[in-house]
Amino acid sequence: MFEVFSTPPSDRFFEDYTEGATYVCGSFTVTEDEIIQFASLYDPQMMHVDRDLAAKGPFGGIIASGWHTVVRTMRLLVENFLPHNGLAAPGIDELRWPQPVRPGDILTVQATVHQARRSRTKPDRGLVHTLLEVLNQNGDVVMTMKPMNFVRVRNPAA
Repeated sequence: MFEVFSTPPSDRFFEDYTEGATYVCGSFTVTEDEIIQFASLYDPQMMHVDRDLAAKGPFGGIIASGWHTVVRTMRLLVENFLPHNGLAAPGIDELRWPQPVRPGDILTVQATVHQARRSRTKPDRGLVHTLLEVLNQNGDVVMTMKPMNFVRVRNPAA
């Protein structure tokens, strides 16, 4: 079952993140032109930029760079999941690309709150551990990521 936030990102605080809740953060379509353009700038491996070589390679055609999937996912997280009054993130525990992303794939981002705990040393914030899953139109998981985010507490004195 998917949850819906009761507050928009501009008014969201630590207390709005419920452990175990899963939120759909939106979807996007990946095009071949976009794959090649991104990879040409940031990850120019043959399977991302060269149609002919990619067709002869292990994937049988162009696939998106995993980093491309990460940045497109990040956009949806900022727009739909993370609070707009957020703090820096201390890192990511794990990042995986179990299936390739192909031109025409429609990817959906889901975020499940695994742990949300208040900071013991800084009462103005909490730490939210999330499992992010990106699924293609067939329901195949194409990316997983386990980020941590510091999130402001609504009422630090409470």
